Amino acid sequence: MKVAIFCGSISDIPTMKISENILNIFNIKNKTYVISAHRLPDILSKTIKKIESLEGVELIIAGAGLSAHLPGIIASKTIIPVIGVPIYANNGLLGGIDALLSIVQMPKDVPVATVGINNAYNAALLSVHILSIKYNEIKKLLLKFRMKKKEKLVNEIDKY
Repeated sequence: MKVAIFCGSISDIPTMKISENILNIFNIKNKTYVISAHRLPDILSKTIKKIESLEGVELIIAGAGLSAHLPGIIASKTIIPVIGVPIYANNGLLGGIDALLSIVQMPKDVPVATVGINNAYNAALLSVHILSIKYNEIKKLLLKFRMKKKEKLVNEIDKY
């Protein structure tokens, strides 16, 4: 496995499933865990230790809503880079801004890369870009992916 995906709750799975789908396009092994940072801190710590010991985990994508502490707590417990996905929560009053600010405002020495609200797509694509530095096969797939996106845009523009 190269990427571990964490969801703060079951309700985050549909949003974070997008990360799985993108990583699968690039043949990047991944596994998803659903663990609340607040309700299951001991299990989260054990799981982080477990994935650190597994050969090949190089990035973590963590999505959470509301106070969104999951990405930051994970980052505080490992040196594996963490990409945080702030998730809009139906029971929140701030439209996901609360989660965004919780993730993006990490204190010094505990960095978490952050993407836009519900943007698990970009979190996965950022992972692909990072892994493409090390893995030539991923780099080749990424270049093809980007060319296809460019061609699609050019074709759409040509219609007008």
